[in-house]
Parts: sequence; structure tokens; C-alpha cells
Amino acid sequence: MMTSKEYMELEKEYGAHNYHPIPVVISMAQGIWVEDPEGKKYIDMLSAYSAHNQGHRHPKIIKAAHAQLDVLTLTSRAFYNDKLGMFLKKVCEAAGMTMALPMNTGAEAVETAIKTARKWGYKVKKVAKDKAEIIVFADNFHGRTTTIVGFSTDPMAYENYGPFTPNFKIVKYGDLKEVEGAINPNTVAILVEPIQGEAGIKIPPAGFMKGLRELATKNNVLLIADEIQTGLGRTGKLFCCDWDGVKPDIFTLGKALGGGIFPVSVVVADEKILGVFEPGTHGSTFGGNPLAAVIGIASLEVIIEEKLADNAREVGDYFQQKLKDMNSPFIKEVRGKGLLIGVEIKADSPKNALDICHDMVDAGILAKPTHDTIIRFAPPLVITKNDIDYVIEKIRLVFTR
Repeated sequence: MMTSKEYMELEKEYGAHNYHPIPVVISMAQGIWVEDPEGKKYIDMLSAYSAHNQGHRHPKIIKAAHAQLDVLTLTSRAFYNDKLGMFLKKVCEAAGMTMALPMNTGAEAVETAIKTARKWGYKVKKVAKDKAEIIVFADNFHGRTTTIVGFSTDPMAYENYGPFTPNFKIVKYGDLKEVEGAINPNTVAILVEPIQGEAGIKIPPAGFMKGLRELATKNNVLLIADEIQTGLGRTGKLFCCDWDGVKPDIFTLGKALGGGIFPVSVVVADEKILGVFEPGTHGSTFGGNPLAAVIGIASLEVIIEEKLADNAREVGDYFQQKLKDMNSPFIKEVRGKGLLIGVEIKADSPKNALDICHDMVDAGILAKPTHDTIIRFAPPLVITKNDIDYVIEKIRLVFTR
């Protein structure tokens, strides 16, 4: 068997250098635990950016995938298959909507939502041809496609990828007055993350999501909630929007919808919105394939049946309090909802967030920084308070050193 060092060197030699991974190789995983080729175990506190809400290799999801692999994997949408309808029904019921459009990755779901909003704007709202505008927010992260990075405010995301798709208006996150000022007769949608994850677990002011809902309704504008990271139990509710009692016009869902074993994403809305599509106007060869469908069904069932949102809320509150109780002189702030938590490091700390994440590897804890000063903790939602006690002791040692 090759060593961790050899695996990393092989990837560096043959792979494009578009990532800078934490230097640990994962070769096995189960639940919240992962293991490297040398047999050292770590607790996963990132969950593949919330794709592993159910934990690594959840038995029910693995069993569903194995069974489907034995009979049928892909038909394309040129034909019906016997699993897609059941998946669409399940996801519509979970979201309280009437229609869903399946894709593969989160970025594809966001691109589909953008196309949906524009098509709705022209066919239903009667916006003049090619004039549709969508309001987005500074520090957003919705994916890596050319259209999406074109309305990013992060130079790392957009530099040297232009020219970009026009008609996206960028406003300050959390500022309802700026949103209101940006709305005009050509506005077809507001695209928002209920919590900005990649920006550093940025939580908007109280009432922000309700205010967006009111502005969207008042101005005949679609509210698109990107819950690819915050949805499916991560923040302590099935959807982060539930904290504010807000129902968007469109959900984009992904990551944990694939149970950490397969890319599954979906756009969910009512028929009056998604009904604007006609055969041939949008599609995906792999979107809605039967393997993805059974995995999506099992993934949703695990989240709902095992009450993982409730566990995220209870254990997340416990984890945040334990982090605060450390009273580290290097921690500026602990913030989050459920098990989506950001620890902001003081600017004058002797180590930045990346340095600390490297130190945590030695302690058997895997996390990842976002920007120079913020560590993101987003463990699988199956984690327990006892696990958190173990994690806290390891983190405490790192900060003490």
C-alpha cells in the first residue's frame, strides 16, 4: 500500500492545482470518523461542506445504492424510469412545493434556478426581452460556473474568467434598504443564502429573510433560497428559512441530498413557476437518473426519520457554548446556527485559521478555514454531545499550544 505522502505527491504531479487541501489523506470513513492509509483516525468536522449530513456511509443509503446498482443506473431523460417520480414526490413533500427539477451538482441547481427566474420573468411577468435582472448579495457563494462567478465579489472566484453574464445587481448582505432600492420593473428574482457559509458563516440581521419575502411579494419578484449548504437539517431546522417562517418561491438543494455518495441536486418550486419549462428547453443527461433518485429518497428519509435537524440544533447549541466557554484569548467570536459554526480568530493571533487547522490535524480533528481568520465547523449531524466533549478537549489543546 502507498503512503499518505505518496498519494499526495501523485495528486500534485498529475492534478491541476486548483485546490490547496489540508495535508491528510482519507482512505476509509464511517459515521463521523475517517482514517488515513497509516491507520490514524480523525473526526470529520467539515462533512465535505455539508454533503455528509447523515454521516459517512450511512447504512440505509449504502444499501439503497447497492440494490439499485444491481438493476439499473442510467436511462437519461429520453425515457421514464421507475424511481424518479418517487424521488420528486418525496422532495416536493419535504419542501412543501408541487414541482421539482432534478440536476446533479449544486452549481447546476443554481444555474437552473437562474434560468427558471428569467424564463418566468419573460413568460409570466412580461419583462422585455433580455432585460431581466436578478438581485444577489456581496460575499455570496453559489458555485463555480462562469455565470455564477460573474456576480461573485471574491477576486479568487472571478479573476481572469470574464466576460460575464450581465444583469445581476450586487447589494450588501443583510441590508433590506439596498435590496428595495435595487428593485425595478425588470427585477425577476432575489437569490440569497439564508446564511452565507463560504463568506465565514455570516448570519443576517433578525428579520432579514422575512423582509426579503415581503419585498419579493410586494414587487412580484421570485425569492430564491440557496439552501444547498444550509438545508436538509444543517442549521437545526429542515431548511434554514424555517427559522424565520419564510417560504421562498424556489429552493435549490444539493450536497446532503446525495447522502455523501453521489451528486444529487434539485430545484423545487410550485407549478406556476417551474411550469414555464417545455420539453427540450432544459435538461441533463444524468439529472434524475434512477441511482441518484433512490439515493436521494434514502438521504431524505434518514434526515427526517432520525430527526437529524433536532440533533443539529441541540448539539450545535452545546458545541457553540463549549467553544465560547474556552475563553481563548485568540478567539474573536463564535457564531452559527445548528451545526454550521464559524470561529473567528483575532487578527493579531500568532497563527491564522489555516495554521490552526493544520495543528488540529495533528490532534485528530479535520476542519477547514474560510478566509484567513475563520474556521468552519460543520460535522455530520449524527455527532453526539459526548463526541463534542472529545472534540473540545482536542481543540482546547491546540489553542493552548
